[in-house]
Amino acid sequence: MLDSQPAPTRAIRLAAWTVALAAAGYLALSLWAGWREVAAAFVRAGVVVVVGMLALSLVNYLLRFARWQHYLTLLGHRVPWGPSARIYFAGFALTTTPGKMGELLRGVMLKPFGVPLVESTAAFFSERAADLLAILLLCAAVFWLYPNGAPLVAGALSFVAAVIVAVQFPGWIHAIDHWAQRRGGRWVALARLCELVLGFRTCFRWTTLSWALVLGVVAWGAEAVAFHWLLVALGHPLPLALSVFIYAFAMLVGGLSFLPGGLGGSEAVMVALLIANGLPQPVAVSATILCRLATLWFAVALGAIFLLRSR
Repeated sequence: MLDSQPAPTRAIRLAAWTVALAAAGYLALSLWAGWREVAAAFVRAGVVVVVGMLALSLVNYLLRFARWQHYLTLLGHRVPWGPSARIYFAGFALTTTPGKMGELLRGVMLKPFGVPLVESTAAFFSERAADLLAILLLCAAVFWLYPNGAPLVAGALSFVAAVIVAVQFPGWIHAIDHWAQRRGGRWVALARLCELVLGFRTCFRWTTLSWALVLGVVAWGAEAVAFHWLLVALGHPLPLALSVFIYAFAMLVGGLSFLPGGLGGSEAVMVALLIANGLPQPVAVSATILCRLATLWFAVALGAIFLLRSR
């Protein structure tokens, strides 16, 4: 069934352009750092560390897929694990779109399985919110290591918490929904938005929230540990808590910047914090490039493979 649904040509073109542009940016960053230094950092890290980082990134992806599958089940759609995994990983091909919105392609690919677009969109935003909250918790756990970042972490955490608390009381959502449906016309879009918010609430009930957060913290923590492992292999170890904070805070800034895949924002923060903690500039840039290749770009590569398999 999946293979009979062609992926939107526009989405594939968008993926190709974003990958090409970002690859050009990474090439420029490598040249700025010195390609010899980047190559030397790769050799110094060694095959075992690189493969280990890819394995920890894969743990991140698989745990997030398990959460995604659970969200679909909560919304009343038991999509078989095999096709669902192919669809989920295909979405990674568009990770480098602003806010990862290109991953909404999954909703188009899920329609043949009877999943309405509004509900797959609700699952998408639930996943984004869970990721954001998990990264915020990782930052908050060690925020004293970088006090200047505390206002951003506290502000984002307060906003997300307020949204989650608000959707636990659906009375106001139903009231807006009924009002919009009675008015009809241009207000139909507001009714659809209320349906989306109710789907989000289904995925973020208190009974599900704790499970989703634990899974998210473990998933993103795995990539943070991979980053720490890389720094140790490069001969510039930092305390584990500091490595976790640098990685999580870089992901937070990149995500809130709404740049494609956090490109530019995450890298700038990661390089700046590494230099501030004593790493030479070439090492800081090389470590950042290798980390993002093993996390972000590994996901994009897997997504491209699964997207091509889905034609």
